Amino acid sequence: MTVVETLIDLQEVDGRIRELEHELKDLPRRKALEVARLSAVNAELSTAKSNQAFASQRVKSFEADAEALREKIQQLKLSQSSAQTNKEYQQYSLQIDLISHDLETTENNQLSAMDDLPAHESRIADAQKKFDDIKGGVDEVCAELDERIKEAEAMLAEAKKEREEKSAAVADPRARVYYERLKTKRWPVIVPLTQSGVCDGCHLVQPPSVSQLVDLNVKNGEAGQPQRIVACTMCGRMLYR
Repeated sequence: MTVVETLIDLQEVDGRIRELEHELKDLPRRKALEVARLSAVNAELSTAKSNQAFASQRVKSFEADAEALREKIQQLKLSQSSAQTNKEYQQYSLQIDLISHDLETTENNQLSAMDDLPAHESRIADAQKKFDDIKGGVDEVCAELDERIKEAEAMLAEAKKEREEKSAAVADPRARVYYERLKTKRWPVIVPLTQSGVCDGCHLVQPPSVSQLVDLNVKNGEAGQPQRIVACTMCGRMLYR
């Protein structure tokens, strides 16, 4: 194989490596987005449960307050039954009326809080269904992404091994060094020179002398003679026919 052909082979492997490395950066990001989507739905479910727990606690609190008021009224009535004067009896009646009013307000609040419970339970049911529906899809997507990550990692490791072989196959050390340096700045590194003398990388028309050198490389390659580096006068990419 000619130097140009071995460089093209090396670039093909590098292209696959670049794609796999890009994919391996993107796959975890996609997985994180799926997990975040599920977390957002789970937060809705947690909020619904928290609101329901708070509403239930309000019902219990009003119930406890009402029970305490009933006991107080009962105690006042017992005390009233042993009142020795009419004035004392009336004072007990006044206290009982005031507490009875508080009891009525508390019981009404308890009933109102109880009326809210079905709505909270409905919100929990809706949020739970939404979570369950989304979780199945997210789990499936994440499993597929994890599998693809493993495949891409294995493919990348294999491609890197292949790259070592392709790099070693480039017989001209100068061409290999030039390729490796340019790879960090330009991609692709080695590109065709069109029949009209245009660099296929930056699309600049090359001077006739460049086309002549590229054509000479072709002849040297066919004859088994050494080929030289022919670079684009604008972007520095290596040119070939």
